[in-house]
Amino acid sequence: MVDRDDAALVLEGVSHAYDGLRAVDGVDLRVGMGELVGLLGPSGCGKSTLLRLAAGLETPQEGRVRIAGREVARPGASVPPEARGVGLVFQDYALFPHLTVLDNVAFGLRDRRGTERRRMAMDMLSLVGMVGVAGRYPHALSGGEQQRVALARALAPKPALLLLDEPFSGLDIRLRDRVRDETLRVLGEAGISTLIVTHDPEEAMYMADRIAVMRAGRILQEDAPAAIYRAPADGFIARFLGDINCLHATVAGGKAPSPFGCFPAKGVADGARVDLLIRPEGLTLADGEVGTVAATVRAVHPLGHSAIVVLRLDGDGRDLRARVGAGRMPAAGERVRIGLDRAQTFVFPCTESGGG
Repeated sequence: MVDRDDAALVLEGVSHAYDGLRAVDGVDLRVGMGELVGLLGPSGCGKSTLLRLAAGLETPQEGRVRIAGREVARPGASVPPEARGVGLVFQDYALFPHLTVLDNVAFGLRDRRGTERRRMAMDMLSLVGMVGVAGRYPHALSGGEQQRVALARALAPKPALLLLDEPFSGLDIRLRDRVRDETLRVLGEAGISTLIVTHDPEEAMYMADRIAVMRAGRILQEDAPAAIYRAPADGFIARFLGDINCLHATVAGGKAPSPFGCFPAKGVADGARVDLLIRPEGLTLADGEVGTVAATVRAVHPLGHSAIVVLRLDGDGRDLRARVGAGRMPAAGERVRIGLDRAQTFVFPCTESGGG
């Protein structure tokens, strides 16, 4: 069955359960041609199950899956993974133990002649920095090396759709950055549509054209990375996207009071408790400007290009964490005043996990 929607991947009303527990619950998701979509969420939220459903490793119990306009899965019927034209990289690598690294990468290029297969496979190994181990077998590689080989094997046939499950998690930070950048370049040049699963918000925001944030089997918010960061749909998303400060308040007159003034609390009844969530970079050391709050520096944690400064507010004894540039680094015990960027402050109904 061919659909007029020419998206690389469409998941429509997809649900799937294990032993009666819904791992995926009514998910709709679309990956456009040439688009890279990041599926972001904590461990156990169902994102890897969703990837397995797209790959054909599971058959959805509800809903349907389409790839390049062709229906490949619905309840009781599923096109096998090898017939879907997708590239797969999962956390368990799934390399063939009896083949060398080079032969593993060349495996998906069986329609090419020997010399061309070898050249294309070596090009992919060069991309991921593994040319030097082309003749080795998977058991002789570290976990990170196996992961890079798996990525090279998936990219070698230049599939129309690439499915990645935490593909860079086994790499050290410096190598991860390089391989990630090179992967983005290859995907962009080849126009390969990609769905990447990750629990790392920074990785999702760095790589993806669009992010779908997932929790408990459902997609909570889907948008461009900057849009989600600037306007998270709820407190869970605001917290999950990065370090955040939390102040509690009780709504009065439709506003949430705070040491920095009052904030609108739309849709929250007077008397209800709310969380006032403030990103560390939303706090500035403001040198006595109007509207600032007095505080004492409790600790400074240098990070090279920036520093995290722990600040105790005067009056209520609460601590806040500010991220400041390396050029303005106070000392512990110093008295300062704090300014606030209201665009990086969010008000949501109070949750049990709203600690500072």
